[in-house]
Amino acid sequence: MAKLVLIRHGQSEWNALNLFNGWVDTKLSDKGIAQARTAGELLAKEGIQFDQAYTSVLTRAITTLHYALEEAGQLWIPEMKSWRLNERHYGALQGLNKADAAEKWGDEQVLQWRRSYDVLPPLLEEQTETVEVLGKEYPAFDRRYADVPEGELPFGENLKVTLERVLPFWESNISKDLAAGKNVVIAAHGNSLRALVKHIEGISDDDILGVEIANGEPLVYDLADDLSVVSKKVLKPEA
Repeated sequence: MAKLVLIRHGQSEWNALNLFNGWVDTKLSDKGIAQARTAGELLAKEGIQFDQAYTSVLTRAITTLHYALEEAGQLWIPEMKSWRLNERHYGALQGLNKADAAEKWGDEQVLQWRRSYDVLPPLLEEQTETVEVLGKEYPAFDRRYADVPEGELPFGENLKVTLERVLPFWESNISKDLAAGKNVVIAAHGNSLRALVKHIEGISDDDILGVEIANGEPLVYDLADDLSVVSKKVLKPEA
Protein backbone atom coordinates (compact mmCIF):
# COMPACT_ATOMS: atom_id res chain seq x y z
CA MET A 1 0.00 0.00 0.00
CA ALA A 2 1.27 3.49 -0.90
CA LYS A 3 0.35 6.94 0.32
CA LEU A 4 -0.36 9.85 -2.00
CA VAL A 5 -0.53 13.36 -0.55
CA LEU A 6 -1.83 16.31 -2.57
CA ILE A 7 -1.14 19.86 -1.39
CA ARG A 8 -2.62 22.91 -3.05
CA HIS A 9 -0.16 25.78 -2.81
CA GLY A 10 -0.63 28.44 -0.16
CA GLN A 11 -2.34 31.72 -0.97
CA SER A 12 -0.54 33.53 -3.80
CA GLU A 13 -0.10 37.26 -4.36
CA TRP A 14 -2.87 37.16 -6.94
CA ASN A 15 -5.17 35.01 -4.80
CA ALA A 16 -4.93 37.79 -2.22
CA LEU A 17 -5.84 40.39 -4.88
CA ASN A 18 -8.74 38.26 -6.26
CA LEU A 19 -7.08 37.99 -9.68
CA PHE A 20 -7.23 35.10 -12.16
CA ASN A 21 -3.78 33.52 -11.87
CA GLY A 22 -3.36 30.48 -14.12
CA TRP A 23 0.10 30.08 -15.68
CA VAL A 24 1.37 33.53 -14.73
CA ASP A 25 4.20 32.99 -12.22
CA THR A 26 3.37 34.66 -8.92
CA LYS A 27 4.81 34.21 -5.44
CA LEU A 28 3.19 33.18 -2.18
CA SER A 29 1.75 35.88 0.04
CA ASP A 30 2.79 35.99 3.70
CA LYS A 31 -0.41 34.10 4.47
CA GLY A 32 0.49 31.56 1.80
CA ILE A 33 3.92 30.95 3.33
CA ALA A 34 2.28 30.36 6.70
CA GLN A 35 -0.20 27.93 5.12
CA ALA A 36 2.63 25.99 3.46
CA ARG A 37 4.54 25.73 6.72
CA THR A 38 1.41 24.59 8.53
CA ALA A 39 0.90 21.89 5.89
CA GLY A 40 4.38 20.60 6.69
CA GLU A 41 3.65 20.62 10.42
CA LEU A 42 0.49 18.59 9.79
CA LEU A 43 2.46 16.07 7.73
CA ALA A 44 5.08 15.80 10.46
CA LYS A 45 2.38 15.03 13.03
CA GLU A 46 0.94 12.42 10.67
CA GLY A 47 4.35 10.76 10.47
CA ILE A 48 4.31 10.13 6.72
CA GLN A 49 7.71 9.30 5.25
CA PHE A 50 7.93 10.32 1.58
CA ASP A 51 10.00 8.73 -1.15
CA GLN A 52 9.31 11.15 -4.02
CA ALA A 53 8.00 14.69 -4.50
CA TYR A 54 6.42 16.27 -7.57
CA THR A 55 5.47 19.86 -8.29
CA SER A 56 4.77 22.22 -11.18
CA VAL A 57 7.20 24.74 -12.66
CA LEU A 58 5.37 27.65 -11.00
CA THR A 59 7.00 29.37 -8.04
CA ARG A 60 3.99 29.29 -5.72
CA ALA A 61 3.78 25.49 -5.93
CA ILE A 62 7.55 24.91 -5.72
CA THR A 63 7.97 27.08 -2.63
CA THR A 64 4.92 25.49 -1.01
CA LEU A 65 6.54 22.08 -1.48
CA HIS A 66 9.82 23.29 -0.02
CA TYR A 67 8.28 24.98 3.01
CA ALA A 68 6.13 21.93 3.72
CA LEU A 69 8.97 19.43 3.34
CA GLU A 70 11.26 21.58 5.47
CA GLU A 71 8.72 21.60 8.30
CA ALA A 72 8.28 17.84 7.87
CA GLY A 73 12.05 17.29 8.00
CA GLN A 74 12.14 15.81 4.49
CA LEU A 75 13.47 18.58 2.28
CA TRP A 76 16.13 16.17 0.98
CA ILE A 77 13.82 13.73 -0.83
CA PRO A 78 13.98 13.43 -4.66
CA GLU A 79 11.90 16.08 -6.44
CA MET A 80 10.67 16.42 -10.02
CA LYS A 81 9.03 19.45 -11.62
CA SER A 82 6.73 19.34 -14.63
CA TRP A 83 4.73 21.93 -16.55
CA ARG A 84 2.01 19.27 -16.80
CA LEU A 85 1.20 19.92 -13.13
CA ASN A 86 0.71 23.66 -13.73
CA GLU A 87 -2.53 25.37 -12.82
CA ARG A 88 -5.28 25.50 -15.41
CA HIS A 89 -4.51 28.23 -17.95
CA TYR A 90 -7.23 30.88 -17.69
CA GLY A 91 -6.54 32.35 -21.12
CA ALA A 92 -7.34 36.02 -21.57
CA LEU A 93 -8.81 36.14 -18.04
CA GLN A 94 -5.36 35.89 -16.46
CA GLY A 95 -4.50 39.01 -14.48
CA LEU A 96 -8.10 40.24 -14.40
CA ASN A 97 -9.95 40.88 -11.17
CA LYS A 98 -12.68 38.28 -10.75
CA ALA A 99 -15.23 40.82 -9.53
CA ASP A 100 -14.45 43.14 -12.46
CA ALA A 101 -14.82 40.23 -14.87
CA ALA A 102 -18.22 39.40 -13.41
CA GLU A 103 -19.30 43.02 -13.80
CA LYS A 104 -18.17 43.04 -17.44
CA TRP A 105 -19.50 39.66 -18.62
CA GLY A 106 -22.06 38.79 -15.93
CA ASP A 107 -21.87 36.48 -12.93
CA GLU A 108 -23.33 33.50 -14.79
CA GLN A 109 -20.86 33.70 -17.68
CA VAL A 110 -17.83 34.04 -15.40
CA LEU A 111 -19.09 31.22 -13.20
CA GLN A 112 -19.38 29.03 -16.29
CA TRP A 113 -15.82 29.87 -17.34
CA ARG A 114 -14.54 29.14 -13.84
CA ARG A 115 -16.51 26.03 -12.91
CA SER A 116 -17.72 24.30 -16.09
CA TYR A 117 -15.88 21.08 -16.92
CA ASP A 118 -15.65 21.62 -20.67
CA VAL A 119 -16.31 25.32 -21.44
CA LEU A 120 -13.16 27.22 -22.42
CA PRO A 121 -12.42 30.74 -21.15
CA PRO A 122 -11.67 33.52 -23.66
CA LEU A 123 -8.40 32.47 -25.29
CA LEU A 124 -5.16 34.43 -25.47
CA GLU A 125 -4.39 35.95 -28.84
CA GLU A 126 -0.65 35.49 -28.31
CA GLN A 127 1.75 33.91 -25.82
CA THR A 128 4.21 36.38 -24.28
CA GLU A 129 7.21 35.86 -22.01
CA THR A 130 5.92 38.31 -19.40
CA VAL A 131 2.61 39.83 -18.34
CA GLU A 132 2.24 43.30 -16.81
CA VAL A 133 -0.44 43.68 -14.14
CA LEU A 134 -0.89 46.64 -11.80
CA GLY A 135 2.43 48.13 -12.98
CA LYS A 136 4.48 44.99 -12.28
CA GLU A 137 5.88 42.42 -14.70
CA TYR A 138 5.39 38.71 -14.06
CA PRO A 139 6.93 35.74 -15.92
CA ALA A 140 4.56 33.86 -18.23
CA PHE A 141 5.71 31.84 -21.27
CA ASP A 142 9.44 32.12 -20.55
CA ARG A 143 12.40 29.76 -20.98
CA ARG A 144 11.10 27.22 -18.47
CA TYR A 145 8.85 26.01 -21.31
CA ALA A 146 11.61 25.79 -23.95
CA ASP A 147 11.43 22.00 -24.11
CA VAL A 148 7.63 21.75 -24.37
CA PRO A 149 6.64 20.26 -27.76
CA GLU A 150 5.39 22.81 -30.28
CA GLY A 151 1.65 23.24 -30.14
CA GLU A 152 1.26 21.94 -26.57
CA LEU A 153 1.47 25.29 -24.78
CA PRO A 154 -2.11 26.45 -24.14
CA PHE A 155 -3.90 29.66 -25.07
CA GLY A 156 -6.57 28.78 -22.48
CA GLU A 157 -7.87 25.64 -20.76
CA ASN A 158 -10.93 24.20 -19.07
CA LEU A 159 -10.75 21.39 -16.51
CA LYS A 160 -11.21 18.76 -19.23
CA VAL A 161 -8.15 19.98 -21.14
CA THR A 162 -6.21 20.30 -17.87
CA LEU A 163 -6.93 16.65 -17.09
CA GLU A 164 -5.82 15.60 -20.57
CA ARG A 165 -2.57 17.51 -19.99
CA VAL A 166 -1.95 16.08 -16.49
CA LEU A 167 -2.74 12.42 -17.23
CA PRO A 168 0.35 11.63 -19.36
CA PHE A 169 2.59 12.67 -16.46
CA TRP A 170 0.49 10.65 -14.02
CA GLU A 171 0.90 7.58 -16.21
CA SER A 172 4.59 8.03 -17.00
CA ASN A 173 5.84 8.95 -13.53
CA ILE A 174 3.52 9.32 -10.56
CA SER A 175 1.47 6.15 -10.93
CA LYS A 176 4.60 4.07 -11.46
CA ASP A 177 6.10 5.32 -8.18
CA LEU A 178 2.86 4.56 -6.34
CA ALA A 179 2.57 1.11 -7.92
CA ALA A 180 6.11 0.42 -6.69
CA GLY A 181 4.94 1.16 -3.13
CA LYS A 182 6.54 4.60 -2.85
CA ASN A 183 4.91 7.36 -0.81
CA VAL A 184 4.45 10.42 -3.02
CA VAL A 185 3.71 14.08 -2.28
CA ILE A 186 2.49 16.47 -4.98
CA ALA A 187 2.39 20.23 -4.42
CA ALA A 188 0.45 21.82 -7.23
CA HIS A 189 -2.68 23.89 -7.93
CA GLY A 190 -6.40 23.90 -7.38
CA ASN A 191 -7.32 22.69 -10.85
CA SER A 192 -4.40 20.40 -11.69
CA LEU A 193 -5.07 18.66 -8.37
CA ARG A 194 -8.83 18.56 -8.99
CA ALA A 195 -8.04 16.89 -12.31
CA LEU A 196 -5.98 14.24 -10.49
CA VAL A 197 -8.69 13.76 -7.85
CA LYS A 198 -11.27 13.26 -10.61
CA HIS A 199 -9.10 10.54 -12.15
CA ILE A 200 -8.09 8.85 -8.88
CA GLU A 201 -11.61 8.74 -7.43
CA GLY A 202 -13.50 8.25 -10.70
CA ILE A 203 -15.61 11.36 -10.13
CA SER A 204 -18.13 12.24 -12.83
CA ASP A 205 -17.92 15.34 -15.04
CA ASP A 206 -20.87 16.86 -13.17
CA ASP A 207 -19.78 16.00 -9.64
CA ILE A 208 -16.23 17.32 -10.01
CA LEU A 209 -17.68 20.84 -10.27
CA GLY A 210 -18.48 20.72 -6.55
CA VAL A 211 -15.04 19.52 -5.47
CA GLU A 212 -12.83 22.14 -3.82
CA ILE A 213 -9.29 21.76 -2.49
CA ALA A 214 -8.30 24.31 0.14
CA ASN A 215 -4.93 26.08 0.14
CA GLY A 216 -2.36 24.33 2.30
CA GLU A 217 -4.57 21.50 3.61
CA PRO A 218 -2.93 18.15 2.66
CA LEU A 219 -5.23 15.56 1.11
CA VAL A 220 -3.98 12.09 2.10
CA TYR A 221 -4.86 8.92 0.18
CA ASP A 222 -4.03 5.34 1.05
CA LEU A 223 -3.92 3.45 -2.25
CA ALA A 224 -4.12 -0.29 -2.90
CA ASP A 225 -1.70 -2.08 -5.22
CA ASP A 226 -4.03 -1.36 -8.16
CA LEU A 227 -4.11 2.32 -7.08
CA SER A 228 -7.75 2.17 -6.02
CA VAL A 229 -8.57 4.35 -3.01
CA VAL A 230 -8.55 2.54 0.34
CA SER A 231 -8.96 5.66 2.48
CA LYS A 232 -8.90 9.43 2.17
CA LYS A 233 -8.65 12.27 4.68
CA VAL A 234 -7.89 15.98 4.77
CA LEU A 235 -5.38 17.31 7.29
CA LYS A 236 -6.71 20.57 8.71
CA PRO A 237 -5.02 22.96 11.13
CA GLU A 238 -6.55 23.27 14.56
CA ALA A 239 -9.00 26.15 14.84
